[in-house]
Amino acid sequence: MPSPLSPATIALVKATIPALEAHGLAITRRMYERLFQDPAIRDLFNQSHHGETGSQPKALANAVLAYARNIDNLGALAGAVERIAQKHVTLTILPAHYASVAEALLGAIQDVLAEAATPEICAAWGEAYWFLADILIDREAAIYHDHETRPGGWTGWRDFRIESVTIESETIRSFVLVPVDGGAVLRHQPGQSLGLRLDLPGEGVLKRNYSISCAPNDRSYRITVKREATPGRPAGLVSSWLHETAHPGTVLTVAAPAGDFVLDRTTSAPVVLVSGGVGLTPMMSMLETIHAETPERPTWYVHGALHGRVHAMAERTRRLAADRPAIRLHTVYEAPESADRLGTAYDRVGRITPEWLVAHTPAAEATYYLCGPKSFLASLVHGLARLGVPAERIRYEFFGPADELEEEARAAA
Repeated sequence: MPSPLSPATIALVKATIPALEAHGLAITRRMYERLFQDPAIRDLFNQSHHGETGSQPKALANAVLAYARNIDNLGALAGAVERIAQKHVTLTILPAHYASVAEALLGAIQDVLAEAATPEICAAWGEAYWFLADILIDREAAIYHDHETRPGGWTGWRDFRIESVTIESETIRSFVLVPVDGGAVLRHQPGQSLGLRLDLPGEGVLKRNYSISCAPNDRSYRITVKREATPGRPAGLVSSWLHETAHPGTVLTVAAPAGDFVLDRTTSAPVVLVSGGVGLTPMMSMLETIHAETPERPTWYVHGALHGRVHAMAERTRRLAADRPAIRLHTVYEAPESADRLGTAYDRVGRITPEWLVAHTPAAEATYYLCGPKSFLASLVHGLARLGVPAERIRYEFFGPADELEEEARAAA
């Protein structure tokens, strides 16, 4: 643990809160401009979060502001620190990278705030930055050590071969990955993700995270990927490449499993797994794990999809529940088609709502695990809390910077 921040530093950092509220996004945008002048540093980041939407600069601006507001109460940021450390591990961030970020951030503060960025302010933010950086470096070192010393573990990047490809729906495919070196794999925690690094012709190095969609085992991982396509925008580079080009035998470069959105396996208390669309990927890992390890654990799996043609792994979930009476399935289609049979393919028309979940699952004792699109999560996370489910029993995974979820919730309010 680094030495505590001085009272003078705390006071100076808190004094910058109004400036951060007004100019935080400009600072983080400028920081990334400076940082990405080095191609090696640029390649560490998922550039899909730095394009049109600018979601990562927004997320970092909010994180910097939260740090300033809580600089004298850092316990409030413990959860955020763990999420950042786990994400850094999937990107193989190392201690040496922090110096580059420090230089870019402090330079950006000076560029944007100009004369207001006095030597005293810059010195205080330098001290505050390295205090937090040292906490993250220590936590990431512990995670890397755990990866390296556990059976099947590794640090850095490891080559995996695609063993098989399964078409799960019109838009989703699963890929089973096995190590090229023939060794065992690190048993992941259900809900964690893999980091992938690809060097695509004409695109350069791209990094993405994909949730593992199978139960922990010693020989392979399965990732389940939706081909992303948004009206008016090109399809996702990596998801399109996986769907169109990758095949059995293709070699991918993979970082060890990481992530803090994991199934609690220390209890047999009821659990409710709730997913929308391709958000089912971590839920399938959790469901398969419960099926194999704690078959008597009361489990509800509630899934929403547009219709049967895009509902992935439907038969797989039905098989898992068929021989485990403690597992209950409920499927909701927003726009079922004529081929979709009510009572067989799906149970209800519409959307999953927090009111339905509280009425039909054991809200007084269950833990809710949620994953899906922004609007889906915003409705359920805040709706369950509004209906009295304690925050510690609402856990969720969001595929993108977390500030986007808060923006979606505010827009829907």
